Amino acid sequence: MTSQQLIISGVGGQGILFITRLLAETAIAKGLPVLTSETHGMAQRGGIVISHLKIGDFASPLIRPGQADGLIALSTSNVALHRSFLRTDGWIAANSAQPLCLAEPPQVITIDADQIARNMDNPQAVNLIVLGKALASSRLFCTVDEMMAVISRHLSGRPAQLAGALAAVTAA
Repeated sequence: MTSQQLIISGVGGQGILFITRLLAETAIAKGLPVLTSETHGMAQRGGIVISHLKIGDFASPLIRPGQADGLIALSTSNVALHRSFLRTDGWIAANSAQPLCLAEPPQVITIDADQIARNMDNPQAVNLIVLGKALASSRLFCTVDEMMAVISRHLSGRPAQLAGALAAVTAA
């Protein structure tokens, strides 16, 4: 059985809960057990939002510090805030215009999702662009194709949004 613990982090308005839901639905489609928990009381625009996602046989939805396999950070500043959740062999996929140089591991994968989203004329696509980068790194429990199938089901009936979402996930 595949198991993975992920932290998805950003600020209110970036779609943290949306990509958490997509990841959870993808796991469920694969027949995997899922637990999620999020802190979004401060989710007004600009407030910090963090989501915990566990895929596999877990009893509690919250991830303890030092236990996450990966961190998907939609805001560069959230890397410092939430990297303590990572295992020593964990990874980070971060939205950053510059490479992130950390004094010690984990592996950091960066993408300038803000610029790519502007170039696509789709500023709301930042979350899906970073998710796509994480998927392309092959560190997640699912593939790009599996995620695209879930997005297609989720946005069926909204062809313009679907086309934009699929383009964003594959922009990395």
